[in-house]
Amino acid sequence: MSLNRNEEALLLQLPKVDLHLHLDGCVKPGTLLELANEQGVSLPAADPEGLLPYMQVDDDCDSLVTYLSKFDFVLPLLQTPEALERVAYEVVEQCAEQNCKYVEVRFGPQLHRIGGLSASEVIAHVIKGLQRGEKDFGVIAQAIAICMRHQGIQENLEVIEAASQFTGKGLAAVDLAGDEANYPAELFRQVFELAQERGIPVTIHAGEAAGPGNIQEAITKLGATRIGHGVRMRESAEVMELVRRQGIVLEMCPISNIQTKAVSSWDAYPIRDYYDQGYLITVNTDNPTVSGTTITKEYHVLMEKFNFTLQEIAAIILNGVDAALLDEQRKQAMRQEFQRKFAELEI
Repeated sequence: MSLNRNEEALLLQLPKVDLHLHLDGCVKPGTLLELANEQGVSLPAADPEGLLPYMQVDDDCDSLVTYLSKFDFVLPLLQTPEALERVAYEVVEQCAEQNCKYVEVRFGPQLHRIGGLSASEVIAHVIKGLQRGEKDFGVIAQAIAICMRHQGIQENLEVIEAASQFTGKGLAAVDLAGDEANYPAELFRQVFELAQERGIPVTIHAGEAAGPGNIQEAITKLGATRIGHGVRMRESAEVMELVRRQGIVLEMCPISNIQTKAVSSWDAYPIRDYYDQGYLITVNTDNPTVSGTTITKEYHVLMEKFNFTLQEIAAIILNGVDAALLDEQRKQAMRQEFQRKFAELEI
């Protein structure tokens, strides 16, 4: 279904939320050039257009592992307080351009320590950048600290301990991400036991590059109340019932899920089925630069590929508001603000 101009305009005007967005997946090529100049690092291109192929996947992307390789190009330049604060600030700026009113920005603290920062310092600098962005752009922005699957238990326990210092002070949750196929969720029980002891909310990447067993483990053992992606949930009736019964929110990222081959094609993508069956789906960008996407583009895809109406898009956005890791008072205020805007736009 092709969108008309009025629908295109309305999509941009809709207030939005993005619950699943990676800090190192939305660095602007121009920013990377400037960081390289400041840090005395040589890059393979001298202009933003030339850098883009190193930062963004193309149609030949064959797996999640290939997709994740794009981050290796960016990460060496995100090792200083100034770089972390800048890219965090610019995430909020990019969200504001899409009329996104609330964002949760996730990153792996242990990936930003080459320059000598501690995990706590990494988190502090990201939060500082996000909060500066909040002030300048009027977007509520919180951090999520990621434990990485390829790293050891001790390193990930350090992330939980560091995150606990900032919970409720700019940090919303902890996460588990990375190579799901080779590092199943069950390996990280000890890590997320600590998160539960510390009272930190948990969201887990699961059911993306591996099967529904990882979703079950994430919910029943790791304490997840939200699941990143979850596209393979439908392979198990038992897991589908678990997700329904517990009201687990799915953080779906359509464009990146196609690029990583988590799903083979748009025809096989389960978002319409999940929505029609009443699952709590949200739609998010994952990695805007790597995927060449925006939150508005993600909604455009839903309308074009799956015949979602503007009213259904608005309902999905409100799912995101309800799933936001905010106190009830702020969440209720945001919900009322969004509903007023939807009414103004006659949606």
